[in-house]
Amino acid sequence: MKLTDVSLTVVGVPRHTGFVNKHIIVRLYTDEGVTGIGEMSDFSHLPRYAPDVKDLEKVLEQILIGKNPFDLALINKELLDNFPEAMYYYEKGSFIRNGVDNALHDLCGKYLGVSVAELLGGKYHDKFKVCYPIFRHRFMEEVEENVEVVRKRLAEGFDVFRLYAGKNVEADAAFLAAVDKEFGSKVTIKSLDFSHLLDWKEAARVVKRLSRYHFELVESPAYPNDFEGLRHFRHKIDHPVSEHVWSFRQQFEMIKQESVDIFNVSPIFIGGLSSAKKAIAAADVAKKSCLLGTTQELSIGTAAMAHLGSTMTNLNYTSDPTGPELYIDDVVTEKISYQNGYLITPSRDTAGLGIELDEKKVEQFTLPDLSWNDVTVHQLQDRTAQTKS
Repeated sequence: MKLTDVSLTVVGVPRHTGFVNKHIIVRLYTDEGVTGIGEMSDFSHLPRYAPDVKDLEKVLEQILIGKNPFDLALINKELLDNFPEAMYYYEKGSFIRNGVDNALHDLCGKYLGVSVAELLGGKYHDKFKVCYPIFRHRFMEEVEENVEVVRKRLAEGFDVFRLYAGKNVEADAAFLAAVDKEFGSKVTIKSLDFSHLLDWKEAARVVKRLSRYHFELVESPAYPNDFEGLRHFRHKIDHPVSEHVWSFRQQFEMIKQESVDIFNVSPIFIGGLSSAKKAIAAADVAKKSCLLGTTQELSIGTAAMAHLGSTMTNLNYTSDPTGPELYIDDVVTEKISYQNGYLITPSRDTAGLGIELDEKKVEQFTLPDLSWNDVTVHQLQDRTAQTKS
């Protein structure tokens, strides 16, 4: 079996907040008639560095066409040579490698008639706990809005939440107090996620101030690649410390300097399922726990993480992949499934990722490129109305 063509499609899917996130759908075609799909997720985080999609398509054609899709090690080595690690959190090269690698796994699984989980080592979990994100408070007026998010999502079965913290600490405290008062033990705050917003000293002061409220761990409480700062923070704070893995050099430094307790691993940030498996294995060797992170993927990217998570023996903390729940729609025929706050992993008889594109939805949300031009929900709704008419 040989790869014969590559297709990249930009889609913009609105969140419930109204913001339109841009993603690239990857299709890999073969001479056997099997097509693999993947997702380069959420380029809205890095519009300044977004690739020219037509040019990227040509580059990937040069790398992939004629290759056997089962040569995952060879292809990933060539992808890494062309899109190297840059020691940066939101790095477009990692996003690109992730989309291609996931599509390769989907293609190989479909060809063999087995799930991606089987390709990754076999299922260990049938489901794993996930949390719903509470986005960063800017103003005190947003506190009640976020408490209402907790009410709504708790009614849907999500009882664990992750708070993006550090922008308005007074509002963070007010939110935690309100959640504690109204919900008590019915709701768990998994983490305070600082997302590298503060230096480690300021993050430590904020955590100590908020420690009167219950939360399980602290995420990204230092500037990116400040391994020494992370270590100092970890020694000062009683809570476990988690950090994302965005390069193997960075993970090595965190292990060497004993900077973290938990590695936050996500295929999008490390460059695909193949690389994520290596990062998870390195964490295991270092006796560190893992959780699965997110950049708020659609169902294709989330399905890849569901397969990955189902194989992990050191997945010891609540994970983050609830992206599909944040969007008003998706581009697949059947969205990934959640039940009572758990991400349900695909069954053993799934072929590939077990996700199929809904071509009408793809057409509805297709955009010409990843340019700076903003697309509104109303424009997409107008397009849908025109399509139906």
